[in-house]
Amino acid sequence: MTRSKMPDRKKVATANLDSMHRVFTVPEEPSSALARIDQHISENLTGFLQDHIVAVEKDLQEVEQVFSESAIPENPVFVSEQTEFLLDQLVAHSVHTASPSFIGHMTSALPYFMVSLSKIMIALNQNLVKTETSKAFTPLERQVLGMLHRLVYQQDDRFYAKWMHNSNGALGSMCSGGTIANITALWVARNRSLPAEGAFKGVHQSGLHRALKHHGYDDVTVLVSKRGHYSLSKAADLLGIGRDSIKAIPTDNDNRIRVDALEKACEDARHNNTLIMAIVGIAGTTETGNVDPLEQVANIAERYGAYFHVDAAWGGPTLFSHKHRNLLKGIERADSVTIDAHKQLYVPMGTGLVVFKDPEVANAIEHHAQYIIRKGSRDLGSKTLEGSRPGMAMLIHSGLKIIGRSGYEMLIDLGIEKARKFAAMIDAEQDFELISRPELNILTYRYAPRVVQDALPLMAEPERKEANRLLSRLTKSIQKAQRNRGKAFVSRTRLNPYLHHGQDCIVFRVVLANPLTTEEILRDILEEQKKIALEDFLDEYHQSLYALLPEAPKSAVN
Repeated sequence: MTRSKMPDRKKVATANLDSMHRVFTVPEEPSSALARIDQHISENLTGFLQDHIVAVEKDLQEVEQVFSESAIPENPVFVSEQTEFLLDQLVAHSVHTASPSFIGHMTSALPYFMVSLSKIMIALNQNLVKTETSKAFTPLERQVLGMLHRLVYQQDDRFYAKWMHNSNGALGSMCSGGTIANITALWVARNRSLPAEGAFKGVHQSGLHRALKHHGYDDVTVLVSKRGHYSLSKAADLLGIGRDSIKAIPTDNDNRIRVDALEKACEDARHNNTLIMAIVGIAGTTETGNVDPLEQVANIAERYGAYFHVDAAWGGPTLFSHKHRNLLKGIERADSVTIDAHKQLYVPMGTGLVVFKDPEVANAIEHHAQYIIRKGSRDLGSKTLEGSRPGMAMLIHSGLKIIGRSGYEMLIDLGIEKARKFAAMIDAEQDFELISRPELNILTYRYAPRVVQDALPLMAEPERKEANRLLSRLTKSIQKAQRNRGKAFVSRTRLNPYLHHGQDCIVFRVVLANPLTTEEILRDILEEQKKIALEDFLDEYHQSLYALLPEAPKSAVN
C-alpha cells in the first residue's frame, strides 16, 4: 500500500498547559497540521479500501506483540507520530471487511459517504441519554425510530403525528446492536408479563421470585427455535430467569421453527404452570438466513397470551423489497422487532434498535433520575438499557435519505438474487454439496466429492458417520487454508441437516450482502477451495474417504 511520508517530527512532546489547550482547541487555519494529517489518513484509508485483499498474511501472535506493552506512556507523542503508528500497525493489518471477497460474515462494505458524515457525529459528541445534551439529535432519533416503525407496522400519518415526539411513549429504543435490542425486548416482555397489581409492586421492583409467587406461576420460559441467537441466553441470564428457561424448539428441514413443536411446548408450559414470558420468531437466522413462519407463530402467541418478539436483526430490511417482503408476513403482529442497522442498513458498527408496536409498552422499563431524565421529558434515555449513547441515529437517517427506500429495495433484491445464483453454481459443481438453499441471502455448503455424495445413502451408519466426520474435517481445513491465504473469506459453522441422517457436519457459510461482490468473484472462491482441496489435502483426506465407499462406487472411482 502506497503512503505519502509524513514530515519527521520530534519523537517526544512535553506535556504542559499550553499544549493541552491546543489539543482541545479547534484550529483556525484550514491548512493546519491537523488538516494535513486528516488528508493523509483519508488517502491511506482510500488505498486500503480500494484493495480487494481480505487480510495480509501475518500471524496473529505477531500482531499481538505490537500491542503487548501495558504501561501507559509517561510523556505524550505528537499526533503525527500516533497517526503513523495507527496506519502502519492497525490499518495495515486490519481485516478488509468491505472487500467483495469477504463473504463470510454479516459485515459488509459501507456507503462511502458514511465516513465523511461520521465526522459530524464525532465532532458534536452529543449524548442521547438526555435532550440537554442532544437537543437536535433526540428529535432526529425519534424520527428514525418512527421511519423504521412504519416500515414494520405501516400505521397511518395520524399515528406517527401523535406518537413520534410524544413524551408518554416511545416507538422504539436505539441500541448498540442486536444483542442489546433483544435484551431490551425481553426486558419489556418480563415486566409486562409480571406487572404491578394491588399491593404488589411488580417484577421490576420486587424481583422475579416474588413476582412469580404473586402471579401464581411455578416457573417461566421463553420459546424460540434452536436457531435462536445466543443474545437471548444473555438476556435470560441478565433478567434473572436463567439460561435454562430458554427452550429451544426443533426446526424443520428448512431451519424454520416447527409450529407443531411450538404448540406442544406451549401446552407443556400451561400444564406445568409455567409463564410463557415471550415467544421469539426469527426473520433471518444467523447461520442459514431462514425465516420462521411468523404468521403461524403470531397465532400461537395470541392464543396463549404470550408476548411476541421477532428477531429481525438480519432480515428486517427485507421489508423494503416489494418482491420479497412477503417472506416476513406476520412480522407486523409482533409486539417488538429487532433490526440491526449495521447489517443490511449499511451503517457503521454499533447501531441497532428495537421497535415496539404499542408506543406505551416501553413504559414498562422506564427509569428516571432527578439530575438528568425526569418524568414528562422527551428523553429516550429513560427507556433504554444503555445510558450515554452516541448519535448513531444520524447515520441511519442519512442512509434512509441518501439511499432511499428504492435503493434499499435494490440492495435487498440484489443480495437474494446473487445468493440464488451462487447456489446454482454450487449445484453445478460436482465436488460441492449445497446444504441450506438460500431463502434470503445466506447459504451453506461443503466440499464433498460427487462419488462420496452418491455413496453416502448406501453406506452403513458407522461408515456414513466416519465419512461425514472426514468431510467436516476437510471442509474446516479448506476454510482455514483459504482464510490464511488472505484473498477471500467464507466462514464455517456446524449444522445438523436432514439430508445427513441427523449427523452433524461442518459447512461453509456465505453471506451475500456486499453489492460489489460479483459472480466472477464467487466462481473464483469456489475454484480456490477446489484447488486447496486437491493440492493441499488430496492425500490426507481423499484416500480415507474413498476407502469407505461401497464396492460399486469404488470401481467407478478406479
